[in-house]
Amino acid sequence: MKEFVKEFLKRGCVAAAGGPVVLSIIYAILGAKNIITALSVKEVCLGILTVTLLAFIVAGSGAVYKVERLSVFAAATIQGVLLYVNYLLIYLLNGWLKSQAVAIAIFSGCFVAGYLIIWLIVYNVTKKSTDKLNSRLNA
Repeated sequence: MKEFVKEFLKRGCVAAAGGPVVLSIIYAILGAKNIITALSVKEVCLGILTVTLLAFIVAGSGAVYKVERLSVFAAATIQGVLLYVNYLLIYLLNGWLKSQAVAIAIFSGCFVAGYLIIWLIVYNVTKKSTDKLNSRLNA
């Protein structure tokens, strides 16, 4: 458990620095589309803090795959739930997602589909690389 926490913190700290950069890009796009024309100090501070936290948790969540007692399926499920809750709460807190059942259902469907597609791609690429390496070792 100590190793997991250490890995989570290390990964999270590295990625947290990118949080404000991502937020700046989001605000720049929203500004260019005239969706946001002005932000209060409170909105800017909340955005910086929450997106930094979001980046920290997203990057740190990958440490769950270092826990040897967990199957790949269990680790992916834990990471998926952690990411879903993280994104949902941050989006709601910042007002980026309306607190309505339809909006949350659409977000949930997009998140689950996106997570599964990305996870399956990464899994298949990793499996293919591992199989190739194993066949070279056994040759």
